Amino acid sequence: MEKLLHTRQKPYYETENEQLYLGDSFRLLLKMEPESVDMIFADPPYFLSNDGVTCQGGKMVSVNKGEWDQGMDCGSKHAFNRRWLRLCKKVLKPDGTIWISGTLHNIYSIGMALEQEGYKIINNITWQKTNPPPNLACRCFTHSTETILWAQKADRKSHHLFNYELMKEVNGGKQMKDVWTGSLTKSTEKKEGKHPTQKPEYLLERIVLASTAEGMLVMDPFCGSGTTGVAAKRLGRKFIGLEMREEYLEISRRRLEKTDATPGAEGAI
Repeated sequence: MEKLLHTRQKPYYETENEQLYLGDSFRLLLKMEPESVDMIFADPPYFLSNDGVTCQGGKMVSVNKGEWDQGMDCGSKHAFNRRWLRLCKKVLKPDGTIWISGTLHNIYSIGMALEQEGYKIINNITWQKTNPPPNLACRCFTHSTETILWAQKADRKSHHLFNYELMKEVNGGKQMKDVWTGSLTKSTEKKEGKHPTQKPEYLLERIVLASTAEGMLVMDPFCGSGTTGVAAKRLGRKFIGLEMREEYLEISRRRLEKTDATPGAEGAI
């Protein structure tokens, strides 16, 4: 795959259709070729590491994810979101789209930042989890959903790709709605190592299939354990992943190496 980052830094991992880069996403995005990416999926920090507790596998565990997820004040968090969205807009093609997942901890800031940075929101997807962690405090309703915003550049000339007929087929011949129901990430998808916010493969496969065609380039600026790349490769798309933690890039590399590309797999979900 053509090298789209103008830097002497070699990819951490590279094949004909995949590239992984180790480093700060802000710095790497600045060096990317403008308007070179067809679709972006981003799962940015939620800023919910506040020394609280949650339930995982029947055990009480800390909610802290790492220093990259430490809480910020409102102004700093919003400035962070505006900055990375601004950089992503520069590398997104005129007809490209961006998907961002989040919880109540960050998604409202992101929604406002999208408008401020010149995006138009296409859909507000609600991902309903069938097996969310129980609410240990018992002082509010159980948190069982995440929001995924789908947006494009706010330009009248921008015509985003939506594989409507395919999504209808996947949904049993009916229009697909903006509430998607499914389980949390399976343990079988964590064999190469765990990431605290790893998304399930079925979720990314649907997103990739809905908004790209075979051979298009998908990018993830917060690559984590590489689920976006796994979905992209499996469905015959190209992929660039950016990640600042080497331990997570190692997980991504191992997962990509064990994923087979399946061109024509339009019925994969």
